[in-house]
Amino acid sequence: MKKLLPLFFAAACFTPAAFAADISTLNLLNQSEFRDLSEDLGAALSYKSVMSAEPLGVTGFDMGVEVTATDISKSSAALSKATGGSTPVTTLYVPKLHLAKGLPFGIDVAASVAVVPTTNVRVVGAELRYALMEGGIALPAVAIRGSMSSLSGVDQLNFSTKALDISISKGFAMFTPYAGVGQVWVNSKTNVGLADESFSLGKVFVGANLNLGLVNFALEADKTGGAQSYTAKLGFRF
Repeated sequence: MKKLLPLFFAAACFTPAAFAADISTLNLLNQSEFRDLSEDLGAALSYKSVMSAEPLGVTGFDMGVEVTATDISKSSAALSKATGGSTPVTTLYVPKLHLAKGLPFGIDVAASVAVVPTTNVRVVGAELRYALMEGGIALPAVAIRGSMSSLSGVDQLNFSTKALDISISKGFAMFTPYAGVGQVWVNSKTNVGLADESFSLGKVFVGANLNLGLVNFALEADKTGGAQSYTAKLGFRF
């Protein structure tokens, strides 16, 4: 983990600034704008595993630094108002530090922490995954996963997500493609007079993992609701 911390800080420093201001003027939004912003934040900040369906095994670890880029075109103007008139942006970048651990009986647990540079946005996430099929030479792996994420640092916003998905993957030597579908439930509340927004978003994702000994590289494309996200992860897997 200590080896990954410099990579995490480097990722945070070199990730393009999404918006150079805190979210502190949600009172300037109308209800429709708040809903659009909540949907895009649900896509951007909901938990992303960036892992194939195979269980890690009792001795297995997966540690990595990742960056997610999400298209927030729909709520770009709303986010600008919510940050006091900062320059509108159409892509939200979220760098994360991620750790997964294998347990007995095909169960994996994982957690992530994210910091959006130059803002007050902080996000923690966690997952519990169970391999319905562990996979093998001829058979794919299939897993179900429950996950959550929670926003902190934004005084005007209480924001969290929960998700459930199923994924399938099949390894070919060092290369493992995977895909999955699921549902994300978003709970978004303010203390500035706007009505709460609670809703669900459909989710589909595809990705691939390349393992080069201890060094591991993964890419994932995700569509949650109407927003597209892309995630790249670099780390260690054993």
